[in-house]
Amino acid sequence: MKRGYFADLGTGLQTVATGLGRTWHHMWAARKRRPNTTLQTQGYFDAQGQFTLRYPEETFAVPPLARYKLEVEIDDCIVCDKCARVCPVDCIDIEAVKSPTAWGTTSDGTAKRLFAARFDIDMALCCYCGLCTTVCPTDCIVMTGEYDFPTINLEAFNFAFSNLSEAEIAQKKGDYEAFSAQKAAAKKA
Repeated sequence: MKRGYFADLGTGLQTVATGLGRTWHHMWAARKRRPNTTLQTQGYFDAQGQFTLRYPEETFAVPPLARYKLEVEIDDCIVCDKCARVCPVDCIDIEAVKSPTAWGTTSDGTAKRLFAARFDIDMALCCYCGLCTTVCPTDCIVMTGEYDFPTINLEAFNFAFSNLSEAEIAQKKGDYEAFSAQKAAAKKA
């Protein structure tokens, strides 16, 4: 069934009027400032009054379990590489150096047998899925509440968490190679 030109024009004008009416209703309701509350406040999304935020002076409250910037507590890391293997976009880069003996423990008592020569996270690649935080056996990798870290330099999104210098890495590798050579010589004898 074919509609007429004026019927379509009337429907279009009615749709525009409804949309503009809704917009003016929201703008009128936003003339008062909404009180600064959190997402857990009862009726948070029903409150009227806030049209925009005065960013960056004001920000929305961050939910407690939100997924934002990654942070690594390198002293609790056992360099198991589970986070890098589970990452769907390969934004975590880890290089481990073996130790001849256990050289320390994490905060939960797990023995540390590897050194983190490199533990880098490229937040420009990160898809904020949170898989790396769930597989970590020592809970050393967490998502913080920081969601705003703008930059014009893409290299600024590469975060390095390793606390070893190049000289220390070379020394640790040398120590393990000497231990391996000594072990191989003892095995032959």
